[in-house]
Amino acid sequence: MASRKFKYQRREDSSSTDHCCVPLCVASSKFNSVLSFHTFPVDEETRRKWIHSTERFNITSHTRVCSRHFISDDLIELSTPKGRRLLRKGAVPTLFQWNGYSVAEPRRTGVWQRREDYTPVDEDPVPMDAQHLEHDYCSVPEPAAVDNALNQTEDLRKEVDRLRRQVEELSVSQRFCLGRFAASNDDVRFYTRFMTYSHLIAFWKLIEPASHNMIHVSRARATTIRSETGTTGSAWGQSLQPIDEFFLFMVHLSVGLKQRDLAHRFNIHQSTVSRIITTWANFLYTVLGSVRIWMSEEEVKAHLPNEFQDYPDTQVLIDCTELRCQTPSSLLLQSEVFSTYKSHCTFKGLIGMAPHGAITFVSSLYAGSVSDKELFKQSGIVSLLKHGMAIMVDKGFLVDDCVPCKVYRPAYLSKREQ
Repeated sequence: MASRKFKYQRREDSSSTDHCCVPLCVASSKFNSVLSFHTFPVDEETRRKWIHSTERFNITSHTRVCSRHFISDDLIELSTPKGRRLLRKGAVPTLFQWNGYSVAEPRRTGVWQRREDYTPVDEDPVPMDAQHLEHDYCSVPEPAAVDNALNQTEDLRKEVDRLRRQVEELSVSQRFCLGRFAASNDDVRFYTRFMTYSHLIAFWKLIEPASHNMIHVSRARATTIRSETGTTGSAWGQSLQPIDEFFLFMVHLSVGLKQRDLAHRFNIHQSTVSRIITTWANFLYTVLGSVRIWMSEEEVKAHLPNEFQDYPDTQVLIDCTELRCQTPSSLLLQSEVFSTYKSHCTFKGLIGMAPHGAITFVSSLYAGSVSDKELFKQSGIVSLLKHGMAIMVDKGFLVDDCVPCKVYRPAYLSKREQ
């Protein structure tokens, strides 16, 4: 390393307050009148060299480099004490603290020296009798080799397919979804109340086209999001497929699992479970409520069980059911929905069933304090009954004066057959 000495002439005044931008340099024109401070050049190539050497990339019109970073040959010394030190064209700062303010002299080795430093690599000599055979581009591989290669490729493809199926099976077995219980009708019956998996899929195929226009409950209670693609996962940021959402809703109705339990089982947030349940309750109420389930007299008689031979004109069996609900905070609402029969706040509805077991009528829900007779009047089933029909009710269901048809009320005697 060869260092160069610099001789600077002191300026007479130092009215400016420039600072050097080079890292580790603290030179300032306010306290050092010997140094001069230079702006970055306008020429693009020279400016790029300055930026690279000074390692400063945020350059403004006020950015300066002091003269201590240039060699003496690059400086044009001032001729008078009040003059200004200039830089030669193409000058680039090269003296910095990290290189000891010195420039290494380039050292060029001679040709013979480079020859002496050369160490050849040991290579195996080519045998004199070696024959250099050219590649035959017209050669054709043997049929046996081609068949072996094809067989190996086919075996690998089968192995990949087998492993892919195993991964899919493991993924399904670890997730709580409908596909996990598809092979067990007992599990399907337990979680959904459908008799078999085929019955559930048949019902899903009926409602699946309408689910594309389902209105989803969003995070804001006052707004709704209509799905245009039929996939509900993107509507509220979760990954359940529509059929698994339906499965979640059925598990909630059939087994009565809490929302927190369902959130852990399906690996989603509890608020998402709440939105799915509300969405599917509204959707199924709209879709299934528009389906006419009332059966004609001919259809009922065609499926009449043998147990009803003594009551051949029975059209429907009627009874009321109550569903427990949350206790309202209002005392007035509590008195309206409180059921003396259940000793709890309930909603009450009327169910009609054909003799062979098919549900043919479902009323809206009313306050739990309403009587069976009043609910029977308001449900609208009276308008469906005709003179030639008959209904069957329990002994406490006193609606004889409300219907235009016969009323069967079988006697249930203690310790005897019905």
